[in-house]
Amino acid sequence: MTNETKPGKILIADDEPDILEIVGFNLKEEGYEVFTARNGNEAVVFAKMHNPDLIILDVMMPGKTGLEVCKTLRAIPAFEDTIIMFLTALNDDTTEIAGLETGGDDYITKPISPKVLVSRVNALFRRIVKDTDTILQIGDLTIDREKFIVTAKNEQIILARKEFELLALLTSKPSKVFLRNEILSKVWGSDVIVGDRTIDVHVRKIRQKLGGNCITTVKGVGYKFQI
Repeated sequence: MTNETKPGKILIADDEPDILEIVGFNLKEEGYEVFTARNGNEAVVFAKMHNPDLIILDVMMPGKTGLEVCKTLRAIPAFEDTIIMFLTALNDDTTEIAGLETGGDDYITKPISPKVLVSRVNALFRRIVKDTDTILQIGDLTIDREKFIVTAKNEQIILARKEFELLALLTSKPSKVFLRNEILSKVWGSDVIVGDRTIDVHVRKIRQKLGGNCITTVKGVGYKFQI
């Protein structure tokens, strides 16, 4: 990625100076504009000040925790669609689920190599620049949300209506974990009573038709479309 094609700004919030320096350096090398905060309170202030496209939060920080920062920002309309990633040493399922349910788009545990982190960040940013009003292009996959047409490797894939709507939802924000209740609400609506098993069946059918494991199960939480 070059400076000419960089997609935007990143805010990193962590109370470890080494993390801020190493992660910040590698993201700047990719061409991103980087801002740093040393605690949760600064993170909220700097987010409002710089309006970043992506925010990387440590969970355990002085002032506000990363979870509290995420919850605070998600309550502000300007940050409803901002990508939020947790980067933390806490690798227990309870904290990860809490982070995703609070509004996080991704959860990464330390230690992680700078190259892998940059790759994950680039993947999250791709969903910003690839999405158009009616057509979504992700690699070899094209989704025309107006004509309800899915094409993979120049071959049209036939999906049932709910399969299409589920795929369109998951691909609208690749790498974001969609909670089960969110999927049920947006695809089936609140007036229709269906069980969790319904989602599982539709996901399995989509995987069979598209091939591979493009849809990843996040145990106990939901699903995400993995780039």
